[in-house]
Amino acid sequence: MFRTKTIRPWRAFAALLMAAAALTVHAEGRPVRILVGFPAGGGTDAIARVLAEKLKDELGAPVIVENKPGAGGQLAAQALKVSAPDGTTFFISHDHTISILPLVVKQPGFDPSHDFVPVAGFASFVNAFAVSGGTPAKSMAEYAAWVKSAGAGKGTVGVPAPASVPEFLVGVIGRKFQLDLVAAPYRGSAPMMQDMLGNQIAAGIGSVPDLIENHRHGKVRVVAVLGGARQAAMPDVPTLAELGVAGFEDVPYYAFFAPAGTPKASLDAFSAALAKVIAKPDVRERLSTMGLTVEFMPSSQLAIRERAYSQTWAKIIKDSGFQPQ
Repeated sequence: MFRTKTIRPWRAFAALLMAAAALTVHAEGRPVRILVGFPAGGGTDAIARVLAEKLKDELGAPVIVENKPGAGGQLAAQALKVSAPDGTTFFISHDHTISILPLVVKQPGFDPSHDFVPVAGFASFVNAFAVSGGTPAKSMAEYAAWVKSAGAGKGTVGVPAPASVPEFLVGVIGRKFQLDLVAAPYRGSAPMMQDMLGNQIAAGIGSVPDLIENHRHGKVRVVAVLGGARQAAMPDVPTLAELGVAGFEDVPYYAFFAPAGTPKASLDAFSAALAKVIAKPDVRERLSTMGLTVEFMPSSQLAIRERAYSQTWAKIIKDSGFQPQ
């Protein structure tokens, strides 16, 4: 006589829930949104579109890049917070929105530690100081001499967002080279680049992905990069540390985040798809030519890294005397 194995109802229900979560992205084929906190045409937008093109094949679903520019990614982060945690909405961001904004804005409208969950990181990058083609400077020293000569030591430097790492760097660089530099915040790197290309502003600080193509074509000139080493994409450009500005060797990281409460199966599915995409030679080449160092970072490692980055910049911001606004 054979005994029939009884399946307890709660176990059967739990199994159905797990199966449904695992199919959230793949089987249903619902469109996946990638929120971008900066305008179309900027570095983050370009990176998102490179990845979206390949992710759709791995996920078996349309992948849509949705730009929500404004306030240094704050609007996109707020949109992520109120998105349904169903595995169809992800936010591509670097450290500014996740780590810096909560330190400089009193009410950012989101709390990364409670409202978001890290999915995976995929690349690091560095910020850089560049001068427009309308200036004669070809180095940081020449830029400093030009500002002292043409502007009596006063100059304006564009930055992609207010109260961002680039804005704090403007003050540091000004003090180092004895210049009275003022930061001019923009709504993203794309409008900043437009003004640099039109010689409406003589200098700007942005990510290498934002600057590299125009640097290659001689439309702007990158004269210094952050980070602990020179960049392979522009090996002739010195680091700020080489120029005597130390303390900015920790580099930002691009990553994906999802709304808190998103099923783990959906997070794992997206993470696995991302790992496959950035392992493709053509994708790695495209991202590398954009000035990124491609490296997969799982969610647990990403969470640790973001906390450490926030702690580092909390001290820098406090020491600068900046008051959250």
